[in-house]
Amino acid sequence: MMKNSISASKASLVFFLYQMISALDVPLDSKLLEELSQPPTITQQSPKDYIVDPRENIVIQCEAKGKPPPSFSWTRNGTHFDIDKDEQVTMKPNSGTLVINIMNGGKAEAYEGVYQCTARNERGAAISNNIVIRPSRSPLWTKEKLEPNQVREGDSLVLHCRPPVGLPPPIIFWMDNAFQRLPQSERVSQGLNGDLYFSNVQPEDTREDYICYARFNHTQTIQQKQPISVKVFSMDSLNDTIAANLSDTDIYGAKPVTERPPILLTPTGTTSNKVELRGNVLLLECIAAGLPTPVIRWIKEGGELPANRTFFENFKKTLKIIDVSEADSGNYKCIARNILGSTHHVISVTVKAAPYWITAPRNLVLSPGEDGTLICRANGNPKPSISWLANGVPIAIAPEDPSRKVDGDTIIFSAVQERSSAVYQCNASNEYGYLLANAFVNVLAEPPRILTPANKLYQVILDSPALIDCAYFGSPKPEIEWFKGVKGSILRGNEYVFHDNGTLEIPVAQKDSTGTYTCVARNELGKIQNEVQLEVKDPTMIIKQPEYKVIQRYGHVSFECIIKHDSTLIPTVIWLKDNDELPDDERFLVGKDNLTIMNVTDKDDGTYTCIVNTTLDSVSASAVLTVVAAPPTPAIIYARPNPPFDLELTGQLERSIELSWIPGDENNSPITSFVIEYEDGLHEPGVWHYQTEVPGSQTTVQLKLSPYVNYSFRVIAVNEIGRSQPSEPSEQYLTKSANPDENPSNVQGIGSEPDNLVITWESLKGFQSNGPGLQYKVSWRQKDVDDEWTSVVVANVSKYIVSGTPTFVPYEIKVQALNDLGYAPEPSEVIGHSGEDLPMVAPGNVQVHVINSTLAKVHWDPVPLKSVRGHLQGYKVYYWKVQSLSRRSKRHIEKKILTFRGNKTFGMLPGLEPYSSYKLNVRVVNGKGEGPASPDRVFKTPEGVPSSPSFLKITNPTLDSLTLEWGSPTHPNGVLISYILKFQPINNTHELGPLVEIRIPANESSLILKNLNYSTRYKFYFNAQTSVGSGSQITEEAVTIMDEGYSETLFATSPVMHTVRPTFYKVQPLYPRIRNVTTAAAETYANISWEYEGPDHANFYVEYGVAGSKEDWKKEIVNGSRSFFVLKGLTPGTAYKVRVGAEGLSGFRSSEDVFETGPAMASRQVDIATQGWFIGLMCAVALLILILLIVCFIRRNKGGKYPVKEKEDAHADPEIQPMKEDDGTFGEYRSLESDAEDHKPLKKGSRTPSDRTVKKEDSDDSLVDYGEGVNGQFNEDGSFIGQYSGKKEKEPAEGNESSEAPSPVNAMNSFV
Repeated sequence: MMKNSISASKASLVFFLYQMISALDVPLDSKLLEELSQPPTITQQSPKDYIVDPRENIVIQCEAKGKPPPSFSWTRNGTHFDIDKDEQVTMKPNSGTLVINIMNGGKAEAYEGVYQCTARNERGAAISNNIVIRPSRSPLWTKEKLEPNQVREGDSLVLHCRPPVGLPPPIIFWMDNAFQRLPQSERVSQGLNGDLYFSNVQPEDTREDYICYARFNHTQTIQQKQPISVKVFSMDSLNDTIAANLSDTDIYGAKPVTERPPILLTPTGTTSNKVELRGNVLLLECIAAGLPTPVIRWIKEGGELPANRTFFENFKKTLKIIDVSEADSGNYKCIARNILGSTHHVISVTVKAAPYWITAPRNLVLSPGEDGTLICRANGNPKPSISWLANGVPIAIAPEDPSRKVDGDTIIFSAVQERSSAVYQCNASNEYGYLLANAFVNVLAEPPRILTPANKLYQVILDSPALIDCAYFGSPKPEIEWFKGVKGSILRGNEYVFHDNGTLEIPVAQKDSTGTYTCVARNELGKIQNEVQLEVKDPTMIIKQPEYKVIQRYGHVSFECIIKHDSTLIPTVIWLKDNDELPDDERFLVGKDNLTIMNVTDKDDGTYTCIVNTTLDSVSASAVLTVVAAPPTPAIIYARPNPPFDLELTGQLERSIELSWIPGDENNSPITSFVIEYEDGLHEPGVWHYQTEVPGSQTTVQLKLSPYVNYSFRVIAVNEIGRSQPSEPSEQYLTKSANPDENPSNVQGIGSEPDNLVITWESLKGFQSNGPGLQYKVSWRQKDVDDEWTSVVVANVSKYIVSGTPTFVPYEIKVQALNDLGYAPEPSEVIGHSGEDLPMVAPGNVQVHVINSTLAKVHWDPVPLKSVRGHLQGYKVYYWKVQSLSRRSKRHIEKKILTFRGNKTFGMLPGLEPYSSYKLNVRVVNGKGEGPASPDRVFKTPEGVPSSPSFLKITNPTLDSLTLEWGSPTHPNGVLISYILKFQPINNTHELGPLVEIRIPANESSLILKNLNYSTRYKFYFNAQTSVGSGSQITEEAVTIMDEGYSETLFATSPVMHTVRPTFYKVQPLYPRIRNVTTAAAETYANISWEYEGPDHANFYVEYGVAGSKEDWKKEIVNGSRSFFVLKGLTPGTAYKVRVGAEGLSGFRSSEDVFETGPAMASRQVDIATQGWFIGLMCAVALLILILLIVCFIRRNKGGKYPVKEKEDAHADPEIQPMKEDDGTFGEYRSLESDAEDHKPLKKGSRTPSDRTVKKEDSDDSLVDYGEGVNGQFNEDGSFIGQYSGKKEKEPAEGNESSEAPSPVNAMNSFV
C-alpha cells in the first residue's frame, strides 16, 4: 500500500473529483483543463426567490463553464423564452445572464414568473434552479377613520398598526410627531405583528401622536399611518368630573385604581401551535396585561431551553431560538406573573425541514470501460422524494444508455463509453422546498501527460526525506515507474516509497542519492517520461554557541555564534532579544560571528538568540545575559555553574555505555545534580533529549542504549542559581542494529465498505525501529474458518486495505514489525470485522397485542444474525394511524418511529388514539442502516371515553323554558350512545336545588327544556357517553326571564360561583344587559352608576320614582355613553326606586334598586366674607394679578409686537403648516416655559426654533407637509414622496391625489 502524502516543496494538487476508487483524479492544471473536454457546470445563478426593485433593470444571473464553451437558453413558466422577440431583454456576451431593461420603458410586473437557465455543449446540458422573479411592492396604507382611544388608568390597551401587505414585508416601528422613538418597557412594547401593547396604561401615556411607520427596504420607502390619540382618565380627573356635577357636600368619588392579575393579550386562549423550518429562527411571543405589570418567564415542558441558541428579546416577552432543529420540537410555556397571580399559554412547536443534503452527487470522470456511481441522498421533514434528470430531461423519457441503471437515489454506471458523457440532475423535494444539483459523467480517453516541469531541481538536507514529484494525468489511469540515471534500472526496494500521486519519496537522503531521476508514465494509449534532478546538501550547524554571561553595569559583553554550512548555500544570521528584534541602538554591534553590546545597562538584561537560515534549513541557539550592579567592595558572586568538560565514553557494549566528565566551576554555589542529554544523529540530528539525572557528587554514569542509534551526549550542571550551559558534545557512538523489540500498538480492523477490511495501527516512533529498513508484516485470516494466514509486507505506513472480503465476517489480525535484521517478537492477535452492509431480512411473525385504547404491545421474531450483516443495534417499529373508526375520514399519515436497542423482541407503543385503525412494520438496524420492513400489520384500538362536547349554548330564554344547543365531542373515541344532561336550580342565596338527569339520544344536537321556573338561575352539566363510559363534562348557567326584564345577570358573583367558574366554557351573552346598579345618596341628590354589557354606543336613561308609589316613573336621559348619572332635586329623607335602561332596545332595563336620601339639615349658609380661607384666597389672586401686570409692562418696554400674520400662522390649521422654509430641515423643539422672550400663543405640541421666534412657515404638526415643494411632498395617507430637501415656493394644494412613487429615506433610516 502506497503512502498517501505529498511533498512540502511542491504546490498542492487540488482534486477536481473523488467519487469512487476507479474514478480519475483530474488536477486543476490550467493547460490540461484547456485541452480536456468537459460537460457544462453551472458556476453562478440568481437566488431561487428573487425579489427585484421595480425601478431598476432586472438581472437574472446564469454563468457556466465547460469545454467547448456552453451555449445558453431560458424557459419562462415552463415554456421556451425567446429573448430575440423581446427588445427589452438581452443576454450578456459569452454568458447566460439576462438583462431586462426596466429603466427604458419596461414594466417589472410584466416579467414576473419562473425562469430556468440551461447551459449546453456536446457533452451534456446543465440546468439552474427555478428562479422566481417578483417585483417588490410597497402599497399605500388603507384609509381609515381612527377614533380616539379613551382608557381608564390601569386598564390594558392595544394600538393596532395593520400595515399594508408588501413584498418583502415591511419593518414596523412607532414614533411620535417629533420623529422620536416611543419609549418601550416591560409595560409598553411592540409585538411581532407591529401592534403596540400596553399591559396597563398610566396618565403619562396620554398623547395624540402615536404613529406607526412601515419601512419597505427594497424600495427605500416609508409609509406612515394616521396618528392615533390616546386619552387616559386617571381616577383624580374622574373624581373632578363627578364633582363638577355635584354640590360641595358629600362628594362620592370614583373607585381607586384596582390591581388585577395577569391575562394574556397575545396569544389568546391557553394553547396554540407553531410550525417552523429547520435552520430558521424560532420566535415565540407572549404579552400580558395586568397591574402591577406582569413579568414573563419561559420554559420548555419536559426539557431545557437549548443553551447557546436561546435569547430573550422585548423584555423577555419574545423567546428567540436560532438555528432550530427537529430536537427543538415540543411544548413551550410562557408564564405571566404578578403579585396577584399568574396565567400561562402553551405553544406546541413542530420543526419541519426543507430538504438538505446528506450526500450531494459529485462529478464523475471515468475511462472507457470503467464503472462508477452517482449518489444523491437528502433528508428533510417530511422525507423528500428523489427524482433524476439527464441533460435537463426526466430520466424516464431521456435517451436510453445501456451503461446506466437507476436505483432510487443512486445511478450505477457499468462499462461506460465516450457517448455515456452527460449531465445528470438530482431533485430532492418536499412540501417545504427543493434541492437541485448538477453532476456530470465525463468519459475520457487520453494518453499520459506529465505535468511536472522537465529537469526540475530538488534540493534537500542530508539525512532528511526527499520527495520528487511526477504529477501526471491519463485515461485510463497511467502506471508510474521511476529510474535513476540515464540508463539506470527501475527503482524498487524498501529504501523508496512510491505514492499514488506519482511522487517518489527517499525517507533518508544520503550523499549518494544525488543524481538524475526519470519518471515514466504509460497506459494503453501511449507512454511519456520526464527527468528531474536531486541534490543533497550538508546541514547547517552552530559549532560555537553563545554562552551565558553575567556582566556588571556599564561593561561590555560579546556573544559568539560560529556556524558551519554547505558551501553551495548562503546563510543569513539574525540576532533576537527576548524573541524580538534587537533595539535600534548604536551600542549593539553585529559582527560576522558575534554580537557585542557596549555600555551595558539594566534594560539589556534578557535572552539573546542567534538564528541561522538557509533556503533549506534553519538552526538557532540562545544565551542569557544577566546585568548586575558593580559592587562597591569585592563581594562573593553567586552564579550558575560553568559547564562540565572533558566528556569521555568507556565500556562500550551493544546496549550500554559509561559516560564520565569533569565538573566546571561551581561559582560559589554547590552543584546539586547533573542532567545528561543525548542526540540521535541518525534519526533526529540537532535535537537533544533527556536521558537521566544524577546527584552532584557523581561524575560517572552507566547509560542504557538502544540499537541503531548514533549517540552523542552532553552534561548540564545544576545549582541553586540555575542550570549551566551544556557541555561540549561527547564523541559519537553508533550502536549496532537489531531486530525490533516491539510491535505496533492499537491494531484495529474495521471495514469501510461491505467488501473490504481496513487494518490500521500506530507506527513505531523514531529509534524504536532498532535498524534500517523498517517495515510491517500485516497478516489476517477469517475467524472460525480453517484457513491459512494471508500476509503482506508493507513500507513504514499505518494502514492496509484488504479488498474482496465477505460482508461482515470476523477476522483475526496481527501486525509485526521487521527491519533489515529480522522480525520483532510474535505479535498478539486482535479480532476485527469486514465492512457492514444493510440487513437482508425483515423480522418475522410480527404480532400486536392491544392492551387498552391507548397502548399496544408488539412482538416479533429476531432475524438470523447472519442476515443482519453487521453489528446488531436494535429494531425500529414504524407505526401510523390509518383512520378513525368513528369518523371514517382519512388524514395526512404521520409515521412514528420507536427504536428498541439490542436484541429485543418486543416493545410498547404508547400514545395511541382510541377507536382507530393503525398499521405498523418492524425493521432491523445495524451500523450501516435499516433492513427491509416486515409486512404491514393492521391493528385496531378499542373504544374509550369521549372528550367533552365541543360547545354548549343556552339560547331563547323564556318564562319557563330554555333552549340548549351543543356540538359533538372533538374526539368521540368510539361510537356515541347518548348524552347525559344534569341540571339544578340556584336560589337567591346561591344554594343548589335538586339535581335532575336526562339521557338524550346521540343523534340529537339541541333540546328545549320546558316547565322551568321563571326568573330562576339553573346550572347545567353536560357530557357524552360511549359503551366504555362517560367523558368529561361541560358546565354552563342560564336564567329564565320574567315579564318585565331580566331578573338576574349571568354569572352572578358569589362564593358558590367562584368555586365552579374555572370549569365554565364561557358563552357570549345573546342579549345586552345592565347589572350592578349602585346608588350613593345624599340629602337632595344621588349618584347612580352601573355596568353594561352589549353593543357599543348605547344611549342610556335613568327612571326613578318614590318607592311604594303607583305614580309613573320619571325619566332622565344620560348624556353620551357614560355609566353614571347624578339625580338632583330629590326630597330629603325619602325612599326612591331606580332602574337603568337603554334607548332603542325594547324592554331592556336593569333590575330595580332602592335607596333613601338623607334627612333635612339646618341651613349652613354663612357670611363667607368673614371666613379666613376666603380672605387668603383673595390676597393670593391680587398678588398674582400684580405680578402679571409687572411682566406685561417689562415686555412692552422691550418693543415686543404681535404681528397679525404671525398670530394667524401660529394658530393655523396644522394640516397645512410647512416645516422651516429656509432649509427644509426640522426645527428645534422647545417648551413654552423656556421661551422667556416670546409670548405668542402656541398650540400644544408646536415647535419653536432655536432663535426663539416662530416663523410664519413653522408647523405644530407631524410629517404632514415635511419636505413639500418641487422636490417632495407627502401623500394624504402619510407616505413619503420625493427627497428630503430645502423648500421652495409653496405649491397650491392638489386635493386628495396620492402617488406611490418611492423616495430615499436617509433621514428616516436613522430611526430604525
